[in-house]
Order: sequence, then structure tokens, then C-alpha cells
Amino acid sequence: MKYNDNVLIKDKEKFFSKTYIVCICAIFCCLLWGSAFPCVKIGYKLFEIDTENVPSLMLFAGTRFTLAGVLVIIFGCIIKKKFLIPKPKNLWRVGLVSLFQTVLQYTFFYIGLANTAGVKASVLNGLGVFFTIIAACFLFRTEKFNLIKLLGCVLGFGGVILINLGGDFTFSFTLLGEGFVIFSGLSSAIAAGLVKIFSKHEDTTALCGYQFFFGGIILVIIGLSFGGTIPAVSVGAAFMLLYLAFLSATAFTLQGVLLRYNPVSKVAVFKSTNPLFGAAFSAIILGESELLSWFTLIALILVCAGIFVINKFGERKPKAKALTETGENGKIDGIDENTE
Repeated sequence: MKYNDNVLIKDKEKFFSKTYIVCICAIFCCLLWGSAFPCVKIGYKLFEIDTENVPSLMLFAGTRFTLAGVLVIIFGCIIKKKFLIPKPKNLWRVGLVSLFQTVLQYTFFYIGLANTAGVKASVLNGLGVFFTIIAACFLFRTEKFNLIKLLGCVLGFGGVILINLGGDFTFSFTLLGEGFVIFSGLSSAIAAGLVKIFSKHEDTTALCGYQFFFGGIILVIIGLSFGGTIPAVSVGAAFMLLYLAFLSATAFTLQGVLLRYNPVSKVAVFKSTNPLFGAAFSAIILGESELLSWFTLIALILVCAGIFVINKFGERKPKAKALTETGENGKIDGIDENTE
């Protein structure tokens, strides 16, 4: 790796590790993700997809993410002025991220969202932040778990229980609805940990673009194999599909860059806005305002408070030396040649 490449990496780290830059970029990502809750439901209606037909849901999701992958790859090629393709030795990394980020997460998400209200799904999806912290502590071992983080998790899960109780204190929970939305958050958490690690070895844009593309193709094959169809296609439906692909491509790629240059917890704290945006967009666009009762608002506050406590007061791991120090051979330690 040339000296100028080392300087460029340090400049990128300095820029993307600034708190206000992380704040702006992360909140923008959450705004996009929040809009996905009502837009996916609208997409079902525009394409006249039967939400009880799982293969059709998989086909719809696969089409969206295949297109998202194409958008990321094209964008990367334009920015880098060369054809973007992952190194052969990193294909297994792309495949593993694709399994958790696209195939599993969105299989659960699309089925779960079809069987629960958008406002409720947005709050449950906030559990992904806690799963990310837990995975970082116990699975990837990049952070330490302590009582402060335990308190944050208790607050968050308390919000999830509250949103499921409902105004009459009856517990409403189904495996294919709320359960699958929670599984989606768990899969997303594992994917975030993998991206944090793998982005040290592979260009972030290539990693994100190809994991979407391959994952989308797999979902399309699954959907078609089991008889999935997209009954109607209109101009409005096409624009909605394009927007859904755009938000996935933009948000996940930007998050990948933030995860590469920052501790997981520093990025996760801003995802407290995700359930807020999701609930607000669902209430406004889908007309689910009746679900925004004081019960729902308290649940949202608990979820966001838990996220804040974990990231504000929890013990954080210092930035990895791999991105800030130069080794004896003149390379940035932990960064392969030809990486971003």
C-alpha cells in the first residue's frame, strides 16, 4: 500500500469518526430505515401482493435487494472510476454478510411486517440495537458487558413488553408477526458485527453491494421456486420499488462506512431514532395514528432510553489501533492492500 493510500485512510477515519458527522449520517440512515416500514406495506398494495403468500413476499424482497446491490455497485464504480468487485479471498465474507443481512433479516422482516402493524414493528425492530450490543460483547467480544449495559437492555425489553400489552393489558404476540420482526433485528445485529470486522479486509462498498446482490438473487430464486408472483406492475409501483432499493443501498452502505471507522456503540446510540421515525412514518402514511397512544409513546421512550444508557454510560472499547497506527512495514496495521 502506498504512503498516499495510508494518508487517505487516516483522513477518512478522522472525518467519519467526528461526532457530528456520525450523528448526521446515522440519523439519515435511520430516517431512511424508518420510512421502509410504511413503504413496504404500500409496496404490497401497489404490486397487489397477497401478504399471506410467503413466496411472493420473498420474490418482492429479492427484487428490491438485487436492485439495491446493483445501485451500490454502480455507485462504487463511478466513485472509484474502476469496476468494483470483491477480492476472491473475501467472497466467503461477502456470502456470510449476505446470509445474515439480506437473506435471513429480510425473510423475517417481510413476513413479520405483513403480520403486524407498522408502528408496533418499528418499536420491536429497535431491539436490533440491543442485540448488536449483546453480540459485540458475547459473540464478537469487541466490547465488555457490564451492569450499565444490563440496565439498558432491561429498559429496552421493558418497552417491547409494554408495546405488546396493548391498552387493555392483553398480551398480543404471534411468531409470524412480532416474533419474526424480533428475529430480523437479531440477524441484523450479527450482520453489523460481521461488517465491522470484514470491512478491515474488503472495500466497504464492494462488501455492501455484492452482499445485497447475491442475497437478493437467493430470495428471488426461493420466491420463484415456491410459486411466488408479482401480480401487478405500475409506474407508481416501480417508483416505490426503486425508492426501497435506494434506501437500502444508501443506508446500509453508509452504516458500513461508519462501523468501519467507529466503535459499534458509537454508531448504535443514534439508532435510537429508528423506532421513532418508523412509528411516525407509519402513523402519518398508513393512518395508524390510533396506535400512537400514550402506551406506545412510553414504550418508545423506554426503548430509546435503554439505547442511550448503554451507549452513554456503558464502558466503551477504545478505537482499534489497526486504523490509527502504522506498522513497521509502512502499512496501516490490520488493513489489507487495495482496500478502501
